[in-house]
Amino acid sequence: MKKLHGIFPPITTPFENDELSLNKLKFNIEKWNKTGLAGYVIMGSNGESAFLTREEKLKLVEAVREFTPSDKIVIAGTGSDSIKETISLSNDAAKLGADFVLILTPSFYKSQMKHEAFIKYFSSIADACKVPVIIYNVPKFTGVDIDAFTVAKLSEHKNIIGIKNSSENIRQTIEFISNTDESFSVLVGTASVLFPGISAGAKGGIVALANIAPNQCVQIQKLIEEKKLNEAIELQKKLIPVNSAVTTKYGVPGLKAAMDMLGYFGGEPRAPLSQLNDADKKHLEQILINAQLLS
Repeated sequence: MKKLHGIFPPITTPFENDELSLNKLKFNIEKWNKTGLAGYVIMGSNGESAFLTREEKLKLVEAVREFTPSDKIVIAGTGSDSIKETISLSNDAAKLGADFVLILTPSFYKSQMKHEAFIKYFSSIADACKVPVIIYNVPKFTGVDIDAFTVAKLSEHKNIIGIKNSSENIRQTIEFISNTDESFSVLVGTASVLFPGISAGAKGGIVALANIAPNQCVQIQKLIEEKKLNEAIELQKKLIPVNSAVTTKYGVPGLKAAMDMLGYFGGEPRAPLSQLNDADKKHLEQILINAQLLS
């Protein structure tokens, strides 16, 4: 099994005329392949997974695996509230080359999504899944938050090998790390906490910022692992305004606009999301200039 360590961008999904553009996908991945990224996450929140059909998701897995070197990891976001559909999509993704699957916490019946429900859900999927499972905790979208006791219990399952924690709650991330075995990979889910998360023992991150600043995100982890903490924190501080802009402030439309500005293909988000207006684009451009990502 490949080692789950390093920086992974949850890649955007390129559309042209509201259809998947595999040519633009190839263009982006060929640029990212020249960096130190450990691999790619597809069909995540930044990939507009909620707007993709099942057929489109499988096309993405097949294409990304084709365009990605064998030494880089492909992680497919295949979770849904349905256990049966999650198992089915996960195993289809595995057949097409996904190394791991990223499984979102179920959330529709959120008042009942507590310890026992999470144990049943993730264990059932992991029992039937042909590739290892990564738990995906993203409270700002789901409205549910998995606790450290539940994660510790799930980490005992031989086919549940990590968690992406997209909360900025660093205490919670440290609890995940301290209550699981060394073989269990805790990954931070936002670049705003790369420094504290990796310093505390996270194995890396799945972060939107790595779409547009891959080398810088990789460098933060490298500097931490080399104990060059002052350099790491200075780089982290420089990137925080950029990360805020392409996540909290402008979201996927902002991330795609930034990609266009930096030589990648971002393109239009899929409806009901809208492109940034000219004033917001100008503001975003200045943020990229201030961070020395754009001249």
